[in-house]
Amino acid sequence: MSGNVTDYVSRETSDKLAQFAQLVEKWTAKINLISKPSIPHIWDRHIRDSVQLYQHAPIGNHWVDLGSGGGFPAIVLALMSQQDGRQTKFTLVESDQRKCVFLRTAIRELGLDASVINDRIEKIAPLNADILSARALANLKMLVGFADVHLAEDGVALFPKGSNWEAEDVDARKVWQYTCDPIPSETDPSAAVLRIKEISHV
Repeated sequence: MSGNVTDYVSRETSDKLAQFAQLVEKWTAKINLISKPSIPHIWDRHIRDSVQLYQHAPIGNHWVDLGSGGGFPAIVLALMSQQDGRQTKFTLVESDQRKCVFLRTAIRELGLDASVINDRIEKIAPLNADILSARALANLKMLVGFADVHLAEDGVALFPKGSNWEAEDVDARKVWQYTCDPIPSETDPSAAVLRIKEISHV
């Protein structure tokens, strides 16, 4: 995905993404959803980074996003799914109650098919996700452990990772066995989106 996000979405979706960006900026003044220095770069650093996950995802009925925080990537993914007329249900998991209020506000105002679970990931029952994502949440070893619990048997996990993703992969494989397809990131040449499936304990 080269170029601007607006090259890949409809006018209506572009308007909703802009509405969401304004919501994030407004709420960040109160509860620090994203770092304040990144606010001027929200389209490239956060929205575009989220859109690329959607482009690498299979079509599924249930998408779970862990540690949804400021709504990246989950709200952006739900908007893309809405644009394409998919019947994907989104479940957002977030332990911070104030961020959950923000997420529910965004879901309501944007008319999305999504729900929010306000709890710690370790405490919730398996969610049986067709697709699972998490952005800037934890190291890969921990993420694969979460995916082992919450992915359906034939599900796919998508984890954007920074320049040290290969070292994280080596560390995770001491505990977990899985198939990993690293896809070069469109927003950072040293980063990758890890497409993971077929998880089992070593």
